[in-house]
Amino acid sequence: MRYTVVITIGLKEGMLDPEARAIRHALANLMFPTDDLTTARLVRITLDAPDAMAAREEAARMCELLLANPIIHDYTIEVE
Repeated sequence: MRYTVVITIGLKEGMLDPEARAIRHALANLMFPTDDLTTARLVRITLDAPDAMAAREEAARMCELLLANPIIHDYTIEVE
């Protein structure tokens, strides 16, 4: 079957996020103060797999091998 997996990759708690800091500062200058702000990358992949669990496992392997650095990133996987 064909599945779409949506992977959200973000920095782990405590990691510096200069992009988020710059966005938060710009929003404050535009009178949109925020208590907290983080950034994340979204990767959408369509793949063939026998079932949803296999699609999730393949996406996890992609994250571990290429898409995310497990030392600094957390990620979530949704199968559609």
